[in-house]
Amino acid sequence: MNALVETHFSLPAQTKFYKGKVRDVYTIDNNLLVMVACDRISAFDVVLPAPIPFKGQVLNQLAKHFLELSSSIVPNWLIASPDPNVSIGYCCTPYPIEMVIRGYLSGHAWREYKLGKRLICGVKMPDGLKENDAFPTPIITPTIKASVGHDEDISREEIIAQGIVSESAYIELEKYTRALFQFGSDYAKKQGLLLVDTKYEFGHIAGKIMLMDEIHTPDSSRYFYADTYEAIQSNDQQQRQLSKEFVRKWLIENGFQGLENQSIPNMDTAFVNSVTERYIELFEKVSGQSFQKQSYENVEQRIQANILDALNKING
Repeated sequence: MNALVETHFSLPAQTKFYKGKVRDVYTIDNNLLVMVACDRISAFDVVLPAPIPFKGQVLNQLAKHFLELSSSIVPNWLIASPDPNVSIGYCCTPYPIEMVIRGYLSGHAWREYKLGKRLICGVKMPDGLKENDAFPTPIITPTIKASVGHDEDISREEIIAQGIVSESAYIELEKYTRALFQFGSDYAKKQGLLLVDTKYEFGHIAGKIMLMDEIHTPDSSRYFYADTYEAIQSNDQQQRQLSKEFVRKWLIENGFQGLENQSIPNMDTAFVNSVTERYIELFEKVSGQSFQKQSYENVEQRIQANILDALNKING
């Protein structure tokens, strides 16, 4: 099966190009960003060697869905999505942190907790919890973006003390983070899901805070099925979840956590196809919409044509 691994466009008035873990990002006239969601997949801050067909389309269309629905909560960067794999929006100055919010003890927080740690990012976690238990109140556990390697946990106090983000701006970011998480949780419940944890990225234009990148996608969020959550927890079983955590667990089971001298295990066709199926399942379950697979025939030409048409319209 084909996949969109990367793009190599030269767009009108292009001033920068950045290849992220998943997206190819083109800056236009230092004013607009064109983000192409490719089918690359990362885990433990490492891009894995095998692409996941339709993953980029899932991420882009789900992010568009939630950015449009949440625009009344916080302004966001999105202007248009002219192709299933493309979003175009404002070029913001990013804050160098990610606002991670957790409603349940899962993933990284659980891995820290079972090591005996009860403080994460300066936030105290209660004793006596087991994996996937709900926190009494969702906790915010920010990370600071590393230029290379893993993002690092950091506390609210450290962010403010080091001047990474001003106190007034950070208070706004916390307010937006909690409001977005509440919106996402309410939406998920209508779909029979629980929004477990997620992360948001923010930037600003002339001091105005803007929500950036993607929200509530399988790359940034974790979901449980609501109807079986309580029974599974009471029986100390693994939760049924929709996220890419199953990819992380598969890697861990095969001896890889992104640590030095570890080799990425081979992702065979069967495993790759199973990841595609999980991403499509999540799209349909979370959005309530049917996923329409786009053709990979002449995919780069299609994407470029749609970008050029959209830029002409935006620039008038």
